[in-house]
Amino acid sequence: MCGIIGILAKRPVVPLLMDALKRLEYRGYDSAGIATFEKGHLVRFRAEGKLVHLEEKLNNYSLDGKTGIGHTRWATHGAPIERNAHPHMSKQLAVVHNGIIENFAELRAELKKKGYVFNTDTDTEVVVHLVTDALVKGKTLIEAMQDSLPRLQGAFALALIFEGQEDLLIAARQGPPLVIGYGKGEMYIGSDAIALAPFTDRISYLEDGDWAVLTHKSATIYYSMGSKQVKREQTKSSRSAFLVSKGDHRYFMYKEILEQPEVVFHTLAHYLDFASGKVRLQKDSIDWSSVSCLVFACCGTAYYSTLVAKYWFENLAGLSVSNDVASEFRYRDPPLSVYQTLALFVSQSGETADTLACLRYCKRKGVQSGVVVNVSESTMAREANIVFPILAGPEIGVASTKAFTSQLAALASLALMAGKARGTISKKQERSFVMALAETPRYINQALKLEPSIEAVSRELIAAKSVLYLGRGTSYPIALEGALKLKELSYLHAEGYAAGELKHGPIALIDETMPVIVVAPYDRWFEKTVSNTQEVAARGGRIIFITDKKGAAAISVKTLATIVISEVPEIIAPIVYTICVQLIAYHTAVLLGTDVDQPRNLAKSVTVE
Repeated sequence: MCGIIGILAKRPVVPLLMDALKRLEYRGYDSAGIATFEKGHLVRFRAEGKLVHLEEKLNNYSLDGKTGIGHTRWATHGAPIERNAHPHMSKQLAVVHNGIIENFAELRAELKKKGYVFNTDTDTEVVVHLVTDALVKGKTLIEAMQDSLPRLQGAFALALIFEGQEDLLIAARQGPPLVIGYGKGEMYIGSDAIALAPFTDRISYLEDGDWAVLTHKSATIYYSMGSKQVKREQTKSSRSAFLVSKGDHRYFMYKEILEQPEVVFHTLAHYLDFASGKVRLQKDSIDWSSVSCLVFACCGTAYYSTLVAKYWFENLAGLSVSNDVASEFRYRDPPLSVYQTLALFVSQSGETADTLACLRYCKRKGVQSGVVVNVSESTMAREANIVFPILAGPEIGVASTKAFTSQLAALASLALMAGKARGTISKKQERSFVMALAETPRYINQALKLEPSIEAVSRELIAAKSVLYLGRGTSYPIALEGALKLKELSYLHAEGYAAGELKHGPIALIDETMPVIVVAPYDRWFEKTVSNTQEVAARGGRIIFITDKKGAAAISVKTLATIVISEVPEIIAPIVYTICVQLIAYHTAVLLGTDVDQPRNLAKSVTVE
């Protein structure tokens, strides 16, 4: 997970930048770099790998610059090598960047025609040349930013410094978070408050669309990537609390829901190279070509992630897949083939007792075992043969949100990896799937914008005694997850069912008071799902459809409400539709006044049976 730091200081800035970058190491990275001034001119230092390699380079120089930017990078566009590391530079400026510039190819082609030479494989370099081009045309720094920022599409956070301007730092946010820190004659910008904790406890959170001009004494914030000035509230926070700060949000869970575009992006970027459209080869990974059977054993939300993954691994990799609830698997004494079997265990904490017991059972049987976890230092990570990180960052809300979508992102990537190794998908298909997954953060952002209509749906649920969720295919596990989230947060009874199973029992529950939430993208299962929903309509059920525009146009039943999502590629639909069921549960709980972050009787890490 990339990290940004920018500092306008009264003292040499390099030690401050390095201290802040060390505080950002928890986010994960594969290269690092800084830019500052030496004798009034921009200079840059970068290194592949850990910060120690950057420190070794800096030890050979005595740098007295008092303004600088720094970055820790997770590779997305281009290999994790020094040439692709941030900051990126021209003679006029240096920039660091989190996120993806989605229209970088178009901008790159345009700038190449103008004679600009690209030296990296990254999407970030277009920002350098785009702003440089505006400056070359005679624009002021402010005008250059106002011209350039609206041309960037995607999710991004930027920090820029300029040749000959040691009292200036510019930052912009569209998606990934950025925090301004206020010091005594010093100013700071960081991708989170943790990086700024040693320097100040006075901070402001930039909002989406904000960009800011910082000097040593002030911060001027503009909105909507334009020229309208706005004020953002300064807050004073306990520095010791930055590790678990809610920022300016009411609940951790809500903050973590909003973090999902960035978090899922970083998960995908670990496994996929968006620039080449290929799956990244993982060192010391699984030999997927020798695997014919995949065994999952997990708990709760993690279990539902593997139910989705079953479809991906079967369809993309041709693997035989079995899914088990870990607390059942561990006591069944199931026979397992030592050869050609891989056991995968998914856990946010890496400490889940039942799942850990299953891992140990498989190890005793001699079965190759891997874990998909968020905590790389956890017991499961230490004991497994191979670790697949989800890189979601600290998740404080007990009911999992960003960890679940990151699990899905990691599992989709692993299914592609397996399909490539087993020869069940072509190079053309690999690129198509990688490009589809690269679009996931953008579609999540679009789903988050549906929040007002989702909150209206939640108002229809607060008087219900029970709620039914239906889905088919990969939407069936999302129906299960939606029901679980509603139960966890609001304490309303809810059940998720495969839509085809409705007539085999659950239909007895349907009456005029029963809300039925149908997760139904317009996919190969859509028509069958609508047919099942007809059975609900015939009995007076209050139907709430979550679908896309084609689905909304094709619904032939009366609905209480229809939440219309953008049409998305089939492989990413489970991730995007998850956002809606999370927000339904969140807003229902808020309306009912329950403890959203710490629901009763639940714990974040379940270390007992």
